[in-house]
Amino acid sequence: MIGISKLYCGTVEPSDALRYGRDSATLPSHLLQFSKDKKPVVVWNMGRRCNLHCVHCYAQSRDIEYADELTTQQGKELIDDLAEFGSPVILFSGGEPIMRKDLPELALYAKSKGMRAVISTNGTLIDEKMARVLKEIGLSYVGISLDGVRETNDTFRGMPGAYDAALNGLRNCRNEGIKVGLRFTINKRNVKDIPAIFDLIETENIPRICFYHLVYAGRGSKLIEEDLTHEESRRTLDLIMDRTNALHEKKMMVEVLTVDNHCDGPYIYLRLLKEDPKRAAEVYELLKMNEGNSSGIGIGCVSWDGAVYADQFWRHYSFGNVKQKKFSEIWTDLSDELMAGLKDRKPAIKANADRCAKCKWLDVCNGNFRVRAEAVYDNVWADDPACYLTKEEIGYGEVRSG
Repeated sequence: MIGISKLYCGTVEPSDALRYGRDSATLPSHLLQFSKDKKPVVVWNMGRRCNLHCVHCYAQSRDIEYADELTTQQGKELIDDLAEFGSPVILFSGGEPIMRKDLPELALYAKSKGMRAVISTNGTLIDEKMARVLKEIGLSYVGISLDGVRETNDTFRGMPGAYDAALNGLRNCRNEGIKVGLRFTINKRNVKDIPAIFDLIETENIPRICFYHLVYAGRGSKLIEEDLTHEESRRTLDLIMDRTNALHEKKMMVEVLTVDNHCDGPYIYLRLLKEDPKRAAEVYELLKMNEGNSSGIGIGCVSWDGAVYADQFWRHYSFGNVKQKKFSEIWTDLSDELMAGLKDRKPAIKANADRCAKCKWLDVCNGNFRVRAEAVYDNVWADDPACYLTKEEIGYGEVRSG
């Protein structure tokens, strides 16, 4: 994640992370990306079933019963292991996690083990009763997906009325005092709606939004041609920075983040170099702490059937299954070539990529999103095709040490 509000608007300083010692167990949620131990935040796709049919769904979910999902007891055993391993957060996702009846029991169990529990939901099933249940659980956060305003979102989500239902779910959570935010996946179909989404944030007093860059996985693998061009990506980041700054100037300290394209970090830094060199220097320190893409390091995924992945989008390669082996053992087993490569990827990138191999930001972005490189070039260590930095910005031709 790249914090637009943290980096561009200065809501986080390097000293904020340093004063906690940068251990994930002690860092507050908004500083976890700067932890030095990178204990994985784990996304558990606890069920595959979903009431919507989103065009970009990485799980390719349908509204049917699926077999082979982890049982409640197996879920608790997973949570036991994650808590002992030191994973600071478990994110219950799907499919649609609210369709799984034992969500409250499992989320409460995670909290009893000292973990922070959050959910990622489409929000359409959160009526007043469910919002009260989520409040009683004591969730740290509820992330609700909106991929545009009404018509755009409903087309994207495959269900008329999805926008109004999701917005109603958000309001129900907010009325119960639950921290709630939005998740928005950027593509050619909905990029025009970003200003309206910022208007919604202001009108509804929504404290957080994550803008996801498109990842070519699941149904999203069919949307490569609908990803933004490099120039469109640059304009979109400028727009997000401008609108975030405008909110902060109104004293609305909304947390705004981008996800799944770590070249956003250098882009923010380069803009700040022109606008505020002192802040740019502070941002560079934070970017070094962030360390870039964390697939297989600080983010992991457990599927509904127990399969372990490098992240929630990398569903074609599993490192093992928690039904046979603990997540902590799978995650630290470097006999798997890909797992070992992800944890120390720079040598493989330098041997296979072109732009990435020559990029002065490699230590900052960590090679960006490897699954996107594989989807386009059939080579996990090739360049990430979504990197929009120019040759001049990545430092072609510069003489560098190391």
